[in-house]
Amino acid sequence: MAAAPQPATATLIGSVQRAMRLLETVAAHPYGAPAKQLARATGLALPTAYHLLRTLVHEGYLRREKGLFFLGDAAERLSSNGARENRRCRVADTLAHWRDSIGAPMYYAMYRDGEIDVLCVSDSRDAPAAEEWADFRETGHAHAIGQCLLSQLDENARRDHLARYPVQVLTPYTVRENDALLRRLARVRRMEPVVERQEYALGTVCAAVPITVGTTAATVAFALPAHQADRLLPAAHRLQTEIGRNIGTLTLSISI
Repeated sequence: MAAAPQPATATLIGSVQRAMRLLETVAAHPYGAPAKQLARATGLALPTAYHLLRTLVHEGYLRREKGLFFLGDAAERLSSNGARENRRCRVADTLAHWRDSIGAPMYYAMYRDGEIDVLCVSDSRDAPAAEEWADFRETGHAHAIGQCLLSQLDENARRDHLARYPVQVLTPYTVRENDALLRRLARVRRMEPVVERQEYALGTVCAAVPITVGTTAATVAFALPAHQADRLLPAAHRLQTEIGRNIGTLTLSISI
């Protein structure tokens, strides 16, 4: 009978470890992440992740907004990242302004450590974000965010990325092979907006404006329904002008 408490103790310790992994993963996504992404990143079963996330929200270590999880007040008090949080808020406010001005969900992404990292998504009821039905990191060849980021890299870096995440056909409009994509990327002129039409998802078109700061590649992108495809380039050029006026806010966030 003396051995009976051990499984409960082991379960308790395991729960703490899993909760800490979730907290660390949320902290690595300062602009929020959905439960499915957090479960995948931590290797947890989705029901387990949901249970722990609800508990962490209840205790104030996380907060949930529009389906995304962020560090909560209790977690923020454990760190001294007030300046970073201020920068994140400024970026989020800027994206929200563009979202309402252009009438489309906005995305801010960076290429770092060999990965496509979507840092912030700003959407609304009137401008809902496109569903991430296939992992953005693995499908950079098919969406404007990824194509824009890859276009800012040199050819060796592009080939390295495609060696890890080769082209896969997602829709009838998706590029069919790595070499075809490389040829397309080589034709993109410096600081030229990138557009894609239903390559990632049928019924959705997307445009991305490049932001290059030193050796860091970043982009601001937006998505529209396919029947509004004629708005893509005019809105992209308008966004590019707006980015020029707010480049300080975005470049500050690169250090986050």
